[in-house]
This record gives sequence, C-alpha cells and structure tokens, in this order.
Amino acid sequence: MIEQYLPAIAMILAGVGFGIVSVKAHEWLGPHRMTAQKLTTYESGMEPVSSAHERFSVKFYLVAMLFILFDIEIIFMYPWAVSFRALGNFALGAMLLFIVTLFVGYVYIVKKGALKWD
Repeated sequence: MIEQYLPAIAMILAGVGFGIVSVKAHEWLGPHRMTAQKLTTYESGMEPVSSAHERFSVKFYLVAMLFILFDIEIIFMYPWAVSFRALGNFALGAMLLFIVTLFVGYVYIVKKGALKWD
C-alpha cells in the first residue's frame, strides 16, 4: 500500500529540497559587501526625509482594517447577485438582513468617530 504514495512523497521531497537549495543558493553565491549606500532607506530614488521607523497612528490601522472588512462583505454579495433569481425570497430576506447588519455596523463606527483623522 505504501507503494501508491511513493510518487507523492518523492514530489514533496523534491519540492522541499528545491526550496531549501534555492534559498541557500543566495547565501552561497550572492555578494556579501555591505556599504553605507546599500543600508540607506530607499524612497523611489529620492533622498530620505525621515527615519524609516516612523510610527503610524492607530487610526491608520483601524481605517485599513475597516476597509478590508467592508470590502470582504461586499465580495460576499457578488455570488448572491449573480444567482439572485434562482435563490428566491428566502435569500432576498437573508441578504437584506446582512445589509442591515452591515449598515448598523457602519453607523456604529461613524458615531464612534473611527473614520475621523483629526
């Protein structure tokens, strides 16, 4: 019975081996000369204006997470919209409940001031 799995095991071992050799090839073959120019912050060819370790406001991350959250919820609406006619009234009610929940969450974050930058 183990003979049936030998090709799959061989492919997994070959893939892992190729990955390890590829990662280590950079260390073995690549140049190791670090200069001050290589260690500077790269800003699209312009001179750096500040440190690369600048702290961002928590609001930035909050808005980014909210954007992703609402984006994913809109993605869930697409398959429903494609097969809207075949799903019937139950699916319409479920989607209306989903949209109302989404709207209530949006109103909540607006009232909390999560989208204000000042």
